[in-house]
Parts: sequence; structure tokens; C-alpha cells
Amino acid sequence: MRTVGLIVEYNPFHNGHQYHLQQSQKITGAEAVVAVMSGNFLQRGEPAVMDKWARTETALRGGCDLIIELPAAYATQAAEWFAYGAVSLLEATGVVDAFCFGTESGELDPLREAARVIANEPPAFQSMLKGALAEGAAYPSAYSAAVSAYLQSIGNDRAASFPFAQPNHTLGLHYLIALERIGGAMEPHTLRREKSDYNQTTVTDQKIASATAIRKLLLEQRQLADCKAYVPETTYDVMAREWTAGRSPVSWTEFTAPLLHGIVTRSPRQLAEMREMTEGLEHRMLGALPSLQSFDFEPFIDLIKTKRYTRTKLQRALLSILLGHRKEDFTADKLSAGVEYIRVLGFTEKGRGLLRRMRKEAKLPVLLSAARTETPYRYLELDTQATAVYMLGQSGNDSAASMFRDYTDKPIML
Repeated sequence: MRTVGLIVEYNPFHNGHQYHLQQSQKITGAEAVVAVMSGNFLQRGEPAVMDKWARTETALRGGCDLIIELPAAYATQAAEWFAYGAVSLLEATGVVDAFCFGTESGELDPLREAARVIANEPPAFQSMLKGALAEGAAYPSAYSAAVSAYLQSIGNDRAASFPFAQPNHTLGLHYLIALERIGGAMEPHTLRREKSDYNQTTVTDQKIASATAIRKLLLEQRQLADCKAYVPETTYDVMAREWTAGRSPVSWTEFTAPLLHGIVTRSPRQLAEMREMTEGLEHRMLGALPSLQSFDFEPFIDLIKTKRYTRTKLQRALLSILLGHRKEDFTADKLSAGVEYIRVLGFTEKGRGLLRRMRKEAKLPVLLSAARTETPYRYLELDTQATAVYMLGQSGNDSAASMFRDYTDKPIML
């Protein structure tokens, strides 16, 4: 059974995601779909609007056959490690023949050419990257500029002119770099994003809207019905159920108090030890607190945001404080070792067949529950802690038992 892999957040699963899923199957000739999905906290350093179990259900009802979890150790990282963790997990299943990702252009060749020469980060490339960073550019911009400059320096002008700085091109490049680094056998494919851009905050089509725009409708206007046209009916049903139960939508607002507690109860030295804390950011955070007029997240992040400290960079740093993620647990050596297990969140009947194959062919142990392993996997421990924190933000939870769903909940079966 030919299988395609997808790297997703589904925050929430919308019509554009369903189109991507269907087209991915079409262009790869796949009969089944495996998705590696971020858990309760996401790549931009923010909580998901619905928990990972609700989002798993929408993905299965939307056409995925098997959902595995990308641990928070990778899911909340910048593009390089986010991509490395996701691609490594898909490859480790042993059942994924190809993977497909969306890009602004739909062109694969320039990305593959760049990935081949950048994967081992030649000294000249590293020098160009350091130079771009020294000029004050944020890391994503500096990296893209260095890629183009290096390609031009080796005479590949065609690839050098490619717009690597566009968000999905950046992610796509890192997916392919990860594939090169692990020596993966999966076939890469890409599809052009249609009708809405990755960061588009406004709705410009009757049926297709970005996840960013949909979240804006949910979190700012607090009107669930406003997003109905942009998500499959099955997604809307799950969203309505979670909304009614008070478990969604979740945003940074629900975590302001524990976040501020995490900041004020740490010294500058202790804050500096947290992941993503660089260049004296701890002093900027502590210095902004006396100017806060209210205990709200948005005014706080507005106080500390600069051209150098982008919102995404700051959210990842703040998330490390909220979750207690220290730099020493996220070194390049530790992250490059990869995930030590494959955590299953849900599957269909077809996915059950894939699981049977994985038990024979997967390169890593397959876990159906955190409670069913005696091995002290560090990233699994971090995920169970992240789940406990996330549940504190769900106002509909009336029992502390919800904090331990990683141990009590079985994979969702459709």
C-alpha cells in the first residue's frame, strides 16, 4: 500500500488542508496518508486552539489514516529542528514512501539543489550566515540570504534567485535538508499553496482561508460560526463540541498568569538558561514588567517586541519559560539524535493496517500510550508535562485528571 506522509499542525484542519491532502495522494499515487502532527504547542511558540486529541479527530475525519505526534521538543522549534524531527519520524515509520508539502511556488528543483549543497553547511556558507546575522537580520532572513549568496558564489545563479525567504519555501528547504542529513529514502513532492498565503490574516476567498485567518476569527471575534465556510463539516462539528464544552479556543491569554509567575520567580541568570533566551532578552523581559498596565499577554509582548526580536522568536522564548525548557536539554547534539519512539495519536481502519506493518518495519518503538512504556524517554516526559500545562488553559476542564490524558487516553480510532 503506497503511503504519503504529511507534516502538519492542523490548527485547525481547514478546506485548504483537505485540498492539500487530496492532491498529495493524487500526485504521489498514494492509497494511505500518514501525518506527523504537532501536539498541544506549536512551531510559532503558541498553544493550539484545540488540544491534540480534538485535532487528531478532525484530521482522521478529513482523510488522514494515521496520526503520529511530533514531540514538543521539535514542534516548538524554528524551521531547522521542526523539519528535522518531522522528517525523521516519517522516515522512521518504515511505511511512508513519499512526503508532500505546500510551497508558495510549487517548485521543487531549486529547493533540492539548495538542500544538497547546504545540508552539511560548508564553511563559506557559515561565514555568510554569520555576516548576515552581524548586520542585525533576524535568523530566518539571515539564513535565506546566506543560502542565496552561497548558491551564487558557486555559480548556481538560477537557484540563487529563488525566493527562499518565503515561509513555506523556508520550511520546504529545511525538510529537504533534513532528508539529506538522515539519508532518507522518501520521495519529496511539493504543491503550490492556493488562494491564501501562510501568514494571511484576512479572508479573501469564499471557501479557502489560512489557519492564521481562521484563528483570528475565533480568538478576536469569538464567533465560531464565522469560520464555518472555511472548514469541512466534520471539523466544524468537532470545533462546536469543544467550544460548547469550554475546551476551545485556547490562546496565550489563558496562560498569562503562569507565564508571568515563571518570569518573576526566576533570576536573570535562571531566565538566561531557558531555551531561545539570547542576547540579554531576559533583561528586556524583566525590565518591561513594571510598565505593564494589566496582566494581559498582548500588551506584554508588545512591550518587548523589536525588529530583531520578532513575535515568533519571543513566543518561543516565553513558551520555554512556561514549559520549563532549558537550553541544556535542546542542544544540537541532543536534537540531532532524533526522537526515540513513535507516538500514535489516532488511526482509521486503513491506519490499523499501517500500524501492523510498522510493528515489523519501523526503526523505532511504536507507542500507543505514555502509560504503556517503562522506558524513560526524555521527550515523552516533556510532552506529558506540556499536556498538563495546556489543560490548565482549558476552562471547560473541571477535573485535575485532565492533566494526565497522555496516560489515560487511548489513540482515537475511526
